[in-house]
Amino acid sequence: MAEDLEAILPGRPYPLGAHYDGEGVNFAVYSERAKLLEVCLFDPSGSKQQRRVKMIGKTGHVWHVYLRGVEPGTLYGLRARGAYRPQGGQPFNPSKLLVDPYARALMGRLNWEAPLLGYVDGEEGPGWKRDGHDSAWGVPKGVVLDDGFDWQGDRRPETPWSETVIYEVHVKGYTYRHPEVPKDIRGTYSGVASEPAIRHLKSLGVTAVELLPVHAHGDSAHLYRNGLVNYWGYDTLNFFAPDARYSSRGDRGGQVTEFKEMVRTLHQHGIEVILDVVYNHTCEGNHRGPTLSLKGLDNTTYYRLLSQDPLYYVDFTGTGNTLNARHPQALALVMDSLRYWVEEMHVDGFRFDLAATLARSEHTPNPFAPFFAMIHQDPVLSRVKLIAEPWDIGEGGYQVGRFPAPWAEWNDKYRDSVRRFWRGDESHAPELAYRLTGSSDLYHIDGRSPHASINFVTAHDGFTLQDLVSYNQKHNEANAEDNRDGTNDNLSSNYGVEGETSDPAILELRERQKRNFLATLLISQGVPMLCAGDELSRTQQGNNNAYCQDNEVSWFDWNLDDRKQAFLTFTKRLLDVRRRHPSLRRRDFFEGKPIRGSSIKDVTWLREDGMEMTHEAWSTSWVRCFGMRLDGTTKELDEEARPVTDDVLLVLLNAAEKALDFVLPSPKVDGDRWQLVFDTARPELAEDSESYEAADAYGLDGRSLVLLRCSNGG
Repeated sequence: MAEDLEAILPGRPYPLGAHYDGEGVNFAVYSERAKLLEVCLFDPSGSKQQRRVKMIGKTGHVWHVYLRGVEPGTLYGLRARGAYRPQGGQPFNPSKLLVDPYARALMGRLNWEAPLLGYVDGEEGPGWKRDGHDSAWGVPKGVVLDDGFDWQGDRRPETPWSETVIYEVHVKGYTYRHPEVPKDIRGTYSGVASEPAIRHLKSLGVTAVELLPVHAHGDSAHLYRNGLVNYWGYDTLNFFAPDARYSSRGDRGGQVTEFKEMVRTLHQHGIEVILDVVYNHTCEGNHRGPTLSLKGLDNTTYYRLLSQDPLYYVDFTGTGNTLNARHPQALALVMDSLRYWVEEMHVDGFRFDLAATLARSEHTPNPFAPFFAMIHQDPVLSRVKLIAEPWDIGEGGYQVGRFPAPWAEWNDKYRDSVRRFWRGDESHAPELAYRLTGSSDLYHIDGRSPHASINFVTAHDGFTLQDLVSYNQKHNEANAEDNRDGTNDNLSSNYGVEGETSDPAILELRERQKRNFLATLLISQGVPMLCAGDELSRTQQGNNNAYCQDNEVSWFDWNLDDRKQAFLTFTKRLLDVRRRHPSLRRRDFFEGKPIRGSSIKDVTWLREDGMEMTHEAWSTSWVRCFGMRLDGTTKELDEEARPVTDDVLLVLLNAAEKALDFVLPSPKVDGDRWQLVFDTARPELAEDSESYEAADAYGLDGRSLVLLRCSNGG
């Protein structure tokens, strides 16, 4: 920044944020109720405010000013003057430095030693007297950027949903302890884009990484007091800036360049980047939370307040506040952020945390909400991958199966059904049949395809796969909440021993159940999502809510013993099987009848005697074993307009403890033989190592899943 600004001009109302044009910077900020907005410029350390400039231009509700001579790298913040009436929903306080909602990079992190609260908090609680202490030294500063970046002809992979395999992963945890990643980039965006990290993704067959939140986020006072941090990042401070915690190049804009380089490199290897985004709330919390950005700029515009008492916030999220997506400017903030990440950062899609919140009208979620309409008509956003976490904690918040096309959804019904079946619960075989075939009961009615179902058995929120088979009770003591946080996962099973064990029988059973879970996931219609680290048998020692554990509990351990290496090898084998068989990743639902001249139904459900399941057989509560035969036909055409066909596939599932003989049905053509693809009870057997004729009895072990194939047509 020049020592003396050459000129202060009114500037332009758009684009919002701070934008450098080669000679200076235009600042533009939205606020309906402020009486005055100011831009504060800081020295390079961010500790000293050097200049405080009134925003002299105002167009509608947008305040703006142009400062000639200001250059990229300049640190800045905002201050807003207006009525201080917290009980009326207007907590304006110019003593509190505010983060520009449109800042594209932030320097520094929240410091809870600073006076971040806008009110004086007495021993008996807040009296709502305005706090006059300057908070600037504890608030991140915006960084003016130069937008230049060489994308080198970057092209999006545009992987079809039918070929997509999602890997849900935390930027830091993935590579922080990877021995082959250079130390200076471990746990960073560059680490994700490093050769060893990409090699692992490609060896699995992953087509998309779904990054846990990378928007700049804050740590709550509770975490700070307990020496913890918001490791997962689900407490957004700014919707544009990539979090500098994952940058190896500092926080003066290097984090933006590094993120772009990561995306460019992943694209070069055919891997898409999906962001887990949190637009439902921010880290400013409720009425007792800090004043950091939106709350201090225009509280009633950006947050939903109780109409009868606007001191308090509507809370559909369980975090203290709810973004007011019904307001045009709050909705514009979300849409501008999404477009920025697609157009400027080149990401390929989004997973929306608590997406039901964004769909709420006055009270309940609405499939015709403005949020959906805006995305549907947007020529940029309507063409990327859109994934909803289709619930929140408010009334009517559970919306699985109710999001409009072209949305995909996290399907927790899939997760629960698979877990219940393999645990041996009664009466869950019929529902599992729906889940194996793409959940047509949820997604077929509104014209969506099986790929609307994002299938998962584990995710970041809950037990890892290793812990799912090792614990019955959560062990979240390290979170400093007396183990009250998180949900006790009553769909897990430790098979007689809690935690680690040296009992070979228990170890083998746990390994087999892990194989069963992943095998089920990867032979199911829909889009599989792997919780990163499950393939490495990662454990969190029973912590099923490790959101604040930035330590060995959450970081990957790349030192694999023989048991872990064997499971990794089997995981890769399963993903390769899915890739080679289009019958396992159809673009349309099964019809339960022959298609394209086939002699058998496209899907047939079988009893253990080899005969077709009847309605009466499905309705019995004790069904824990059944078969699924796929005839290998689809309605799809290849690039030369030829029908896409596959081997006839036979899946045998036995969730009972006891082994049984499963009579194999006719493949499709008399005389053909069934070839073994894999057996979770005998993972050492190679594909095609065993062959069977129709009417042979396959010895199906207890708690096992088997896949056999027969080449279509002989």
